[in-house]
Amino acid sequence: MNSKVSDRRAFLKGSAALAGLAVGAIPFAKGEALANVTPGESTVKLGVTKLGVTPDEPTIQDLLYGGRSSYETSVRIATSGALADWGLRTLTPLQDSIGIITPASLHFTVHDEFNLNNIDPRTHTLTIHGMVDRPLIFTMEELKRLPSVSRVHFLECTGNSGMGHYRNMLQDRAKGRTDVTVIQTVHGRTSTSEWTGVPLSLLLKGVGVQKGASWIVAEGDDNVHHAKSIPLAKAMDDMIVAYGQNGEALRREQGYPLRLVVPGFQGVCNVKFVKSIKVVDKPYYMQREISAYTNLKPDGKASWYESQVGPKSLITFPSDAHKLPGRGFYEISGIAWAGRGAISRVEVSTDDGRTWKDASLQQPVFRKAWTRFRLGWNWDGAETVIMSRCTDEYGDIQPTYMELAKMWGLDEKSYDERMPAIPATEMAQWLTTVGAVLNNQIQPWRVSQDGSVQDALFSTLLHDKI
Repeated sequence: MNSKVSDRRAFLKGSAALAGLAVGAIPFAKGEALANVTPGESTVKLGVTKLGVTPDEPTIQDLLYGGRSSYETSVRIATSGALADWGLRTLTPLQDSIGIITPASLHFTVHDEFNLNNIDPRTHTLTIHGMVDRPLIFTMEELKRLPSVSRVHFLECTGNSGMGHYRNMLQDRAKGRTDVTVIQTVHGRTSTSEWTGVPLSLLLKGVGVQKGASWIVAEGDDNVHHAKSIPLAKAMDDMIVAYGQNGEALRREQGYPLRLVVPGFQGVCNVKFVKSIKVVDKPYYMQREISAYTNLKPDGKASWYESQVGPKSLITFPSDAHKLPGRGFYEISGIAWAGRGAISRVEVSTDDGRTWKDASLQQPVFRKAWTRFRLGWNWDGAETVIMSRCTDEYGDIQPTYMELAKMWGLDEKSYDERMPAIPATEMAQWLTTVGAVLNNQIQPWRVSQDGSVQDALFSTLLHDKI
């Protein structure tokens, strides 16, 4: 057997000592890394050769706006179930994410139409009016002349990680769909980008907010005229009127040429194609704000304007999109975020929650943004359950599913005790009402002896109820 192949296999299978490897602990000899493969001379030729254009290689025209290698195939996928009939909705491939920034081309989308606006930035304007001293209309050119900021923040759809998505995924699988996984289909409605634009507080100070004002109503220039009531205190804090994403102009699906970014608040607040901000003295209780984006509790009452995303983490590798090739060393990796501020700690369990270890956090840690965490793990090949939980800078800890359910008012009896007595029809209704939004429960993954990974939360809770 080739000695280099043998060495590589030995390194990956390794001993328990590998799990203790830290950043910078890779062995070096005379200042050079000990590599198994000696890099060879690149055979890639770029563009045009003397004999003509090289097949399968890009020309200079291809590189004016660059593409990725044909070997990279990760994509957003369409949403599952009935939501696919509601508009253009796609899901971020979290299982392939690297670091904390989501490429604009992979950022999840929620668009309640089947066509995308293509607004001319030369004619688009933003009107700020209502309870202000000096109503103003800004052109895009005028907005870009003002002092700007660039900040890293996550966006997350209000219903992300809800069990209704798991039900829809199973229904799609039954119809023959093969591209759906829990990590992407259930949890893929979140992404993180660097957003560039004008602080909304700067614009509001410029127009002079009148006494008694306490809310704003933002409206988009899309065909459904999406609008949202947002507390004025939030608008004066950290909201951004954004025209840039990850170093370039917003994509059409992200609200080109102008959108709101409301750090830490549920996705529906981040109005795209924003054209109007009205300063008012109360929320407007619009249809979406009282019949949707609410949390219906067992007593029949619903909470309105629940906006801030709680502390949340997900192991993205390994997850159910992966299969481990064999026992040995792996780096568990994932993302954590919180709507209230920065992540201060992420713990990982590799034994079904019996013990927990602190993961390392990728620096710098931004507030109200994804934080990448990592933990070395030497898998012995036995079946186990892995999971993560995070804590934000205020000491708020990510809950288990039952802790989350109790917070929303579920009966204190354990879910397992109630399960046999709950009819399937009632269960289906419960899944899409109680705790259907702002879900931040711990997500466990079951690693089987053959290396396959399956969801260990939804499948356990639902049993044969769907």
